[in-house]
Amino acid sequence: MPASGQIRVGVGGWTFEPWRGGAFFPKGHPKTRELEFASRALTTIEINGTFYSTQKPSTFRKWAQETPEDFVFSVKAHRLATNRRLLADAGPSIEHFLGSGLSEMKSKLGPILWQFAHHKKFEPDDFEAFLALLPKTLDGLNLRHAIEVRHESFAVAEFVALARKYGTAIVYAHHATYPAIADVTADFVYARLQQSAAKVATGYTTAALKTWAGRARDWAQGKVPKDLCGFGKPRKPASTDAFVYFISAAKERNPAAAQALIRLLPD
Repeated sequence: MPASGQIRVGVGGWTFEPWRGGAFFPKGHPKTRELEFASRALTTIEINGTFYSTQKPSTFRKWAQETPEDFVFSVKAHRLATNRRLLADAGPSIEHFLGSGLSEMKSKLGPILWQFAHHKKFEPDDFEAFLALLPKTLDGLNLRHAIEVRHESFAVAEFVALARKYGTAIVYAHHATYPAIADVTADFVYARLQQSAAKVATGYTTAALKTWAGRARDWAQGKVPKDLCGFGKPRKPASTDAFVYFISAAKERNPAAAQALIRLLPD
């Protein structure tokens, strides 16, 4: 059996009104300390606000200071870098985003998520030009890049090979319409589970969470789960970190889903 990487589980963001009053945050818990609480109940959080607006270095520094020593954020890149016709022209936007203060998070900086519009199709040359623009380091920190594509044209071996060439993770999307690409293309896997149900207290049923726990363990060993679809050539299994996020859908249930999954995984 190959060695296993670390599995981290979390949600998107930490400020959401339905999470207050006992649903996730204790009743009367100060809003100013919500990140402090969430980062101790979960093992990672995906920062989504960076997709819409540029943050200050002091903000990134503050977020890092409020979280435990072993906590890791993922950060969604600004949309100006990905929502464009020609990705090869994204250089200045990528530099602006990366230079906005991410390195202030130091060891708390995990994967950077580059999310593409649902109508963006796979154009190999242009997409490779984009991947070539993503730096491997920032102010002495090693960077991990994850790309979320949402058009079916990406579900091909050529795209998987391209992501693997640049050591970039392809986001696995558990979504009703987005392509589900389970290939391991980097030293980490990034999954976004987007089908939580409001009628289920933990968002996903216990049976479904046990299935996801098994898949996460497979990914942590660098293997494509047997019940999921890969499109590229098989890769020799190797220790791989896994990041699993419960995102959108019945958002009010996502913290409970994440905590339930954490309980099913080894310490």
